[in-house]
Amino acid sequence: MTRPRRVVLTGGPGAGKTAVLEVLRRQVCEHVVLLPEAASILFGGGFPRRTTDAARRAAQLAIYRVQEQLEAVGDADMPSGLVVCDRGLVDGLAYWPGGPDDFFAAVGASRESLFARYEAVVHLRVPPPDGGYDHRNPVRTETPEQALALDARLLDAWAGHPNRTVIDNAPDFRTKLARALDVVSRYAPDCGHQGG
Repeated sequence: MTRPRRVVLTGGPGAGKTAVLEVLRRQVCEHVVLLPEAASILFGGGFPRRTTDAARRAAQLAIYRVQEQLEAVGDADMPSGLVVCDRGLVDGLAYWPGGPDDFFAAVGASRESLFARYEAVVHLRVPPPDGGYDHRNPVRTETPEQALALDARLLDAWAGHPNRTVIDNAPDFRTKLARALDVVSRYAPDCGHQGG
């Protein structure tokens, strides 16, 4: 069975993933599918957002299953193209209240099997608190300091992926955006489409 290439956009809250996806949405050809963030779907739809360990585990398991199914839809829609994921299955590890062994046991997978699902991982770093952290996303509840801590945990979660690119902050966001778009475009099918 043919499976598309999958590229994950990851990084802590406020890193610029949504902006990258918005630009991609305007530039990509019909051979590229952009998947929304599973957590935004769930929390935006009213899934309870609580701070107890049991509630955090339940939320991460729900996000994981929605992400799996979003990827299945992307695969079905684009069997020989590119699927760009707003976060990947490994992201849940950064939000999980237990350790890696507990997370992988709970989802029934290994780090290696999840890494193998993705051709590449593009990690956008969170800007420092005084360097442009954006609070406008209504689903985002983290302070700038919490966003930085999550960003560090996401770096650890994806450490060892053979095709990970980390994009640091730049003096202006356009430079960071251009770097991210350049990496993602390396995996897009060559269909002669010119973005506009």
